[in-house]
Amino acid sequence: MAAADTTSPSYWLNWRFLLCAIWVLLAVSASAFVIWRSERRGKTRGGQAWGTCLKSVHPIWLLLYRFIAFCCSLALAAADLAKHGVRVFYFYTEWTFTLVTIYFGLGTAISIYGCLLCHQKKSDLGAFPHANTDLEADSHVTTGNGENGSTSDKKCTDRKHGLGWECALQIIFQITAGAVVLTDTVFWLVLFPFFMRKRALSFLEISMHSFNAVFILGEIILNKLHFPFFRIAYFALWTSAFVVFQWILHAFTSVRWPYPFLELSTPFAPLWYLAVGVLLVPCFAVVWFIFKVKKFCLSKYLGESNVEQ
Repeated sequence: MAAADTTSPSYWLNWRFLLCAIWVLLAVSASAFVIWRSERRGKTRGGQAWGTCLKSVHPIWLLLYRFIAFCCSLALAAADLAKHGVRVFYFYTEWTFTLVTIYFGLGTAISIYGCLLCHQKKSDLGAFPHANTDLEADSHVTTGNGENGSTSDKKCTDRKHGLGWECALQIIFQITAGAVVLTDTVFWLVLFPFFMRKRALSFLEISMHSFNAVFILGEIILNKLHFPFFRIAYFALWTSAFVVFQWILHAFTSVRWPYPFLELSTPFAPLWYLAVGVLLVPCFAVVWFIFKVKKFCLSKYLGESNVEQ
């Protein structure tokens, strides 16, 4: 059966695309509303982005882990790009893996900042406060007059910028974690058994759909980030952006769809799009549940006094 011409107006001007567009529009609108309503009431506590979940574990270990994960993910992404060219960005897998690489790169930079801040605090105070002390404690600075006042203002401004980057890192992490679960679930449970069984997978293909989950799981175990469920909205926006990108691309170029369930010419297209949209919820919920289990186990077996909040 010949593939449908996606550049033809009849491909888009029909009830199938209308329903799919409605699903995506509803997802984007609902996500924007949730973000607007929830983010303005939320607060980012300093130190969450570079601290570890246990007081006995120095942030430098998280820094080392993030740096190793960044180097490995960058090497895999570069190898995939070298082998297949820029067309790899045609796939959601590459979008996800690129985001994983960005996360660990930014996370490494923020961890370096946090470790330097720990060292500075120890030097300034002449004591030995724990390395994972929150940045919030530093926000209460007594301003004097003259040079001391301007130094304090500069520190406050720097901390605001630092908190902005920490908030950005948390949002990227929450998108990445959900996207990794979605990518690997669809690949191993849908694409591989039904569409790819007849050919052998390369090492690169296996790596791109497994190492991302390993990297994220290790990050979850070490970090002390929070994982509020409302931030599934960012995950929905990220996935919607990929769908819209595919629509625009296919409207101007008649190429094969990267995934069979994105095909709009079948009468089941609206059901496929709705199913994938619904799948975002359990994918995000899996990571949310892992965070809950981690917090419960740490509190129960190591005690609240040893766990960073």
